[in-house]
Amino acid sequence: MTAITDVPGIRVGHAARTGEGWQSGVTVVLPPPGTAGSVDVRGGGPGTHETDALDPTTLSTAVDAVVLTGGSAFGLAAAHGAQRWCEEQGRGFPVPGGVVPIVPAAAIFDLGRGGDFAARPDEAMGYAAAADAAAHQEGHDVERGNVGAGTGAAIGRGQFKGGVGTASITLENGVVVGALAVVNALGLPFVVPTGNPEPSARSVVPPLDARFRVPDSTSANAAPPLNTTLVVVATNAVLDKAECKRTASAAHAGLARALNPSHTLADGDTVFALSTGAVALDRSTDAARQLSLINLQSAAADVVRLAILDGIAAAAEVETPAGRFRAYGDGVR
Repeated sequence: MTAITDVPGIRVGHAARTGEGWQSGVTVVLPPPGTAGSVDVRGGGPGTHETDALDPTTLSTAVDAVVLTGGSAFGLAAAHGAQRWCEEQGRGFPVPGGVVPIVPAAAIFDLGRGGDFAARPDEAMGYAAAADAAAHQEGHDVERGNVGAGTGAAIGRGQFKGGVGTASITLENGVVVGALAVVNALGLPFVVPTGNPEPSARSVVPPLDARFRVPDSTSANAAPPLNTTLVVVATNAVLDKAECKRTASAAHAGLARALNPSHTLADGDTVFALSTGAVALDRSTDAARQLSLINLQSAAADVVRLAILDGIAAAAEVETPAGRFRAYGDGVR
């Protein structure tokens, strides 16, 4: 199976807790030193940390780690733990007296999925996930499904279990594009029915109210649709921050291909893009540069779709005091 760790130098670590009211965790993507990165936030309900530092117009030039966490805005405290781990390793933006690690983060909403609203990731869990990533060998297998930030993930407004998925694509020029997704979406997989090669949108997607209706939806106690799909795209191609930004933007197409609906007011859909800078693209002419970037960014969208469907397929049913979250089932690819 392919994974984001097929990009040389990329490592992934998880930390999580279940039981006794818990159903949440943290995933850290740890790139090699000097990795460039940016981000594109498209969802209407994001929970993020340090994403402004990834704007192409800002001073920082490298990303030291990316933290994906449960716990909604509370869980963003996990980024401080990963940042502390990076500082101990001397990784970060050099300043007088030390370094300041650049550790952007994004969170999914999984509060209360284990039964206890206060059971959410903290700094210690973020540190543990970063240390776990560093402990792996290059090219390691990545745990999928109910792990890390996917531990408390759900899809289809809590009808089914979501989770962590990953995939990669290798292009003819040696560029590897990988993705890791934490799937906690309002939507469900967008799957074209077998035997209907040119279906209408109506034949593929039931009406929204039929798919997401909850009991007594007019009640003040009805469950709100609070969701997010988080993605990290990584490549070994040489990209600057502006090109990483455009790659993150292009990769959002993979969310729309995999999930319906996506990028809703109730989703915090966020894509990070990382470049380890090991393989030069053909930039001999303007046309060659454009073609190289278009091919890479098209692959980014494709691999995001695969990672999302992988996360859903790998997720296993769980039952907690908050309810039963069924596996979506096989065949979503």
